[in-house]
Amino acid sequence: MTPSELSRMLANDAERVARNLLPNGKKASGEWKIGNVEGDAGQSLSVELSGEHAGRWKDFATGEGGDLIDLFMAVNRVTLPEAIQQAKQYLGVKDDRDRVRTTKPKQSFKRPERPASVIKPKPASPVREYLHGRGLTDATLDAFRVAEDGRFIVFPFLRDNELVFLKWLGLDRENGKKKIRASAESEPCLFGWQAIPANARSVTITEGEIDAMSASQSGYPALSVPFGGGAGEKQRWIEYEYDRLQRFDVIYLAMDNDEAGNEGTQEIIKRLGRERCMIVRLPSKDWNECLQASIPDDVIADCYANAESLDPDKLVGVDAYADDLHRLLDNPMETSGLGLPWDKAEHLIRLRGSETTIWTGWNGHGKSQLLGFIAVSSLIKERVPFCIASMEMKPGINLLRMVRQAAGIGTPSHGYADAILDAMRGNLWIYDQLDNADIVEMLSAFKYAAKRYGVKHFIVDSLAKLGIGEEDYDGQKKAINALTNFAHELDVHVHLVAHPRKGMDEDRPPNKMDVRGGASLTDMADNVITVWRNKPKEREAEKMEKDPDMETKHQDEGDVRLIVSKQRGGTAWEGTIALWFDRASFQYMGRESHKPQPMVAYNNRQEAAA
Repeated sequence: MTPSELSRMLANDAERVARNLLPNGKKASGEWKIGNVEGDAGQSLSVELSGEHAGRWKDFATGEGGDLIDLFMAVNRVTLPEAIQQAKQYLGVKDDRDRVRTTKPKQSFKRPERPASVIKPKPASPVREYLHGRGLTDATLDAFRVAEDGRFIVFPFLRDNELVFLKWLGLDRENGKKKIRASAESEPCLFGWQAIPANARSVTITEGEIDAMSASQSGYPALSVPFGGGAGEKQRWIEYEYDRLQRFDVIYLAMDNDEAGNEGTQEIIKRLGRERCMIVRLPSKDWNECLQASIPDDVIADCYANAESLDPDKLVGVDAYADDLHRLLDNPMETSGLGLPWDKAEHLIRLRGSETTIWTGWNGHGKSQLLGFIAVSSLIKERVPFCIASMEMKPGINLLRMVRQAAGIGTPSHGYADAILDAMRGNLWIYDQLDNADIVEMLSAFKYAAKRYGVKHFIVDSLAKLGIGEEDYDGQKKAINALTNFAHELDVHVHLVAHPRKGMDEDRPPNKMDVRGGASLTDMADNVITVWRNKPKEREAEKMEKDPDMETKHQDEGDVRLIVSKQRGGTAWEGTIALWFDRASFQYMGRESHKPQPMVAYNNRQEAAA
């Protein structure tokens, strides 16, 4: 939640907040009166208790004032991030990150050591003169703690005065290309935290360190991305800065006005949220060009005042979708999205972003188990991030099954299990909830995981654990609507496990009409898939143990059938995929001749070391 959102919540109960922070005050004429933020007697400080200005306060003796978040800061002598946490505790607001669990930290980083050759720029040194030539003042260089290393500018990336990352930029270029290097194995970090004012509620994000310094020097607190424009890995800093950026109500994006800058802007918007990201269209390519060109302050102010809101327009011309059309022509839906882990299914059905799949099947037929196999195969082999909300099974038991599936054996050693966890790390997240879950709370955590960690697939196991009655058709409709809206908004895939109505005969697989609940479940889903164990084959195999020479009918059939009864996109194929099941490893094979295979390489030398 942003400071303004928290402030509005506090303002709904302004009197109680004022009494809590300043207990020695008195209520008079609809205001809370006291001498100052230290709590001394008097009436110099007033807090509005109701009306459109509820929560606003001002100390007429000192000129201090603001909203109730500012009052937390002033009374408790804390920073803005600390005040936000105090306000959340007061309101009982729980951070989404507390609902998302993974096995271990995704990656360990090294704090860089500052080489002895890295020093403060000397007077009239090439580095200082170069930066002066870019319009930057000594005060700005000091505020950002810029250093030099020979003919290299050194940018220190700090958080809370601790060095996190170092970056070198050469004054000289080779064949017209910049000479850039960075500290090894350092955590991705935004540049400029050391110069952000303690009470800043908005920030500008730029594509380069010199641009951030230029914006800051012009009165606009700014941070720079560490790896320039572009999408994907270029913006991996978001995972590590996501929480710290919660302190800002507005994030202005002033990336370079070129293809890479536009890609970076779209990636940041997607991850940090369109509700508070605004695109600033500067009159020059970047902030430093504006500074060097001495663009008037009022022109820059107009650029910020007219920053583009990213609220979606509902009525759009066809030209807006031209790029999507050409992407689909080059990458048809038949080949987009995540394929199933069997070669024969590659072009039959794929699990695409912005879609929802209903998985159903009789109790005990392995629908959750098979879905877990698809997840572990995809996240290890394809590096596709998954988040699993398995309210019917403890996370440890679910993880044990997935480790066995990844190992291809029933009893992997502890060393092998650790190696598999290493392969899963950063791509498998657990929503830590057993028994009934609140769908609003769950989707809030899902959004956090999608934005911060880039999770692409979410498993909800099951509909019955979302606190919705079996006959509550309206509740079920609202639930599937919320899940599909989430999938569309974040361009992710949602897998929903839904049980069928209880049937008399497990010998036939249930179809989409058998899914428990209203027809809206399968009507609104993009895909409906049934998992069915071949019970007749199992019974026949038991009889063969007593009579090996008996005539058989089912032994050439698969152990499990994966039945696609609805597929809205792609090829729209519907049909059956036969699979063979290994009971020891819980792996599913596409052919009878196939054997379980390890997904993570592990040898005797690694075992001995473990």
